[in-house]
Amino acid sequence: MLIWFVALAPILVAEVFRSPMIDYRMVMLGAVLPLIEIFIGGPYVLHTLVGAVAALVIVMVATQGKRLRRRQLLGIPIGLFVHLILDGAWTQTELFWWPAFGLDFANSSIPELDRPLPVVLVLEAVGAVAGVWAWRRYGLGDPENRDRFRSSGQLDRKVLT
Repeated sequence: MLIWFVALAPILVAEVFRSPMIDYRMVMLGAVLPLIEIFIGGPYVLHTLVGAVAALVIVMVATQGKRLRRRQLLGIPIGLFVHLILDGAWTQTELFWWPAFGLDFANSSIPELDRPLPVVLVLEAVGAVAGVWAWRRYGLGDPENRDRFRSSGQLDRKVLT
């Protein structure tokens, strides 16, 4: 499940916050970052609320006095929070609320791998359709809007109203 996160995370953030100044590329990065835990035998901290909050704290502390850098990097913890919603990690109490219910991740499974293949395929298709919708909705067919997104991760103010 990759398209599901890459397409839906920035859409959700754009539609909720309506901010042209968020770096939506960083939101996408944050939304897919927990997937690396698949390759290291997770789930681990990136699938927990503590992980997303820790990322937020790290960004806030590391960017004190660096407003533009902070604005850019805040997309990563925002993407981590959105990932928790989209992958259903919140349905696994021990995992989502780690370490409140113990320090062991052994009883938890990676939410993305818990779904049957047909469900994964449907979610990826929904993500692809959402991606096409976002391309049109945010005017990314326009070379100027596309270049702005590529270079800064930002969307045109006009398309967010």
